[in-house]
Amino acid sequence: MTTTQTPAASRADRYTDGMEVLRRIDGEAGRRIVDTLADISPELGHQVVAWAFGDMYARPELVARERQLVTLGVLAALGGCEIELEVHINAALNVGLTPVEVAEALLHSAVYCGMPRAINATLVAKKVFADRGLLPVSNIA
Repeated sequence: MTTTQTPAASRADRYTDGMEVLRRIDGEAGRRIVDTLADISPELGHQVVAWAFGDMYARPELVARERQLVTLGVLAALGGCEIELEVHINAALNVGLTPVEVAEALLHSAVYCGMPRAINATLVAKKVFADRGLLPVSNIA
């Protein structure tokens, strides 16, 4: 039996595809992080774009909203990821999550990662929401 394989995407193609996904999800904030890495570790910037966004974020099994919820939970649990949280809270809003949904996801993370990390993540969300004119957040119907 023979199988047909498509050739692996080139390094440049993966970067180009990843940059399009990054632009759609993170907007300029994601690009700024990649640009910040250019003079110290351009390869890390390349991997963020080509692998994280070109390969992982582009997979069809989860939609962008779902991927952002997972990302927020993981970043909150890790702690010390305030820069990445700011980018991904903005990304979550960009892909259609509401401030209430973001706040609820971070509240839920407290069960698994503890109050201090959930509070720190929520304070990052507060900054993002304030910057975007989305405060106060209310989940009361």
